[in-house]
Amino acid sequence: LLGRAGEAQGVVLQDGTEVRSKLVLSNASPQITFLELIPQEQLPKDFVQRIQQLDTRSPVTKINVAVDRLPSFLAAPNAHDGQALPHHQCSIHLNCEGTQLLHQAFTEAAQGHPSSRPMIELCIPSVLDPGLAPPGCHVVSLFTQYTPSVLAGERCWDEQARNAYADTVFDCIEDYAPGFKASVIGRDILTPPDLERIFGLPGG
Repeated sequence: LLGRAGEAQGVVLQDGTEVRSKLVLSNASPQITFLELIPQEQLPKDFVQRIQQLDTRSPVTKINVAVDRLPSFLAAPNAHDGQALPHHQCSIHLNCEGTQLLHQAFTEAAQGHPSSRPMIELCIPSVLDPGLAPPGCHVVSLFTQYTPSVLAGERCWDEQARNAYADTVFDCIEDYAPGFKASVIGRDILTPPDLERIFGLPGG
């Protein structure tokens, strides 16, 4: 950010080009905006300290899945013609039957272990936008929690840990929608550190 006398006056692009403006908006996190893009001496010290103390650690692991057919749920089986039903257009929550389930999932993550029965929010955006997947196939978006940023024993997430957690999530979905695991043709697993690294979200 370009600034003078405590006012933002524009931005400097990666190639060195300066863009001046009367108004500068940042869609980066507060930590990135105020601790990395603006020289510290231009900000009040107490303000900088408050930003430094922000705890934005996330318990979310996002899993993007490609499947070769729509999930068929025990509670609402698919139609014989394979067409999407109303619930396929909604956000579907699994492992949320009681607060004890959610509390257990949280407690496990607080102790450094990915939840053994995580809360799962499942959406199928390709039902509403068929252009997201080839004919007959679908994209399933999984918003899951709780997962720690750092695993027990100060271990970092590696491929083995990522895949083990994704397998746990898929096992849970299988309980609600038998055949889900067999329908999976691809998956992309984004843990809190991945979300921070790829999207610039401090804490994930």
